[in-house]
Amino acid sequence: MDDRGSAGGSFVAVRRIAQGLDRSNTCQASSAEVAAGSAAWLGRGLSCVCAHGKEEDARLSFDLTPAQEDCLQKLQNRLDIAYDSSVPEHQEALRALWKAAFPEEELHGLISEQWKEMGWQGKDPSTDFRGGGFISLENLLYFARNFPKSFQDLLRKQEGDRSMWEYPFAVAGVNITFMLIQMLDLEAVKPRNLVGATFLKFLSDNELAFDLLYCIAFKLMDHQWLAMRASYMDFNAVMKSTRHQLETELLEKYITRLEELPSYMLLTR
Repeated sequence: MDDRGSAGGSFVAVRRIAQGLDRSNTCQASSAEVAAGSAAWLGRGLSCVCAHGKEEDARLSFDLTPAQEDCLQKLQNRLDIAYDSSVPEHQEALRALWKAAFPEEELHGLISEQWKEMGWQGKDPSTDFRGGGFISLENLLYFARNFPKSFQDLLRKQEGDRSMWEYPFAVAGVNITFMLIQMLDLEAVKPRNLVGATFLKFLSDNELAFDLLYCIAFKLMDHQWLAMRASYMDFNAVMKSTRHQLETELLEKYITRLEELPSYMLLTR
């Protein structure tokens, strides 16, 4: 892998203020996030897009079927799990991610300078998972296992005419998880926007719909990055464009499955 993913300093990742999701009051704003880390890479920081929904969306209320309520609760339970480096399951998932990313390179430890090759801030990825919890690791692992060609293309920046300074793969992945959580209003007891309500229809048909949408979003983000001829200071603009495109596609009336989204066609296995 080339050295375009770093600039002599640590990467910058999203940080959640609170690990858990507060659903006690659906009228409260979603959890805030801040950009943290070294300014040596992105200056003002690589942060997720937290665009506010339309005012009319904020007043909407959607009734869920029992099946949708059950699927939403299961997904929210996943969102509540923080990455814990002392949990064997979490350790194994992290090792599995490394093996999927670099099958020919032996990992020397869960804390190693090698992790920077994947685009983490430093030698301990667990510090970055605080931004998205364990589900952000699950998302990356699902991507690697189900769309290995696209995963490797993005990891190694193999497609397109790229800028000298590129986004760090792993940190961008955590940002995408966080962006989707906000876009779909998954921190609320039930969705307060049309996009979130629409997504639950897909979730009730496929319990891994969030993971699949993550793969679509990651590939779409990279596609937008190339189309916009973006460099590191353009990351937030690319994320806004990605979110807008996803929302538009999800609300198309003819879409009945995530596999029918136009951006799904960008993925290769």
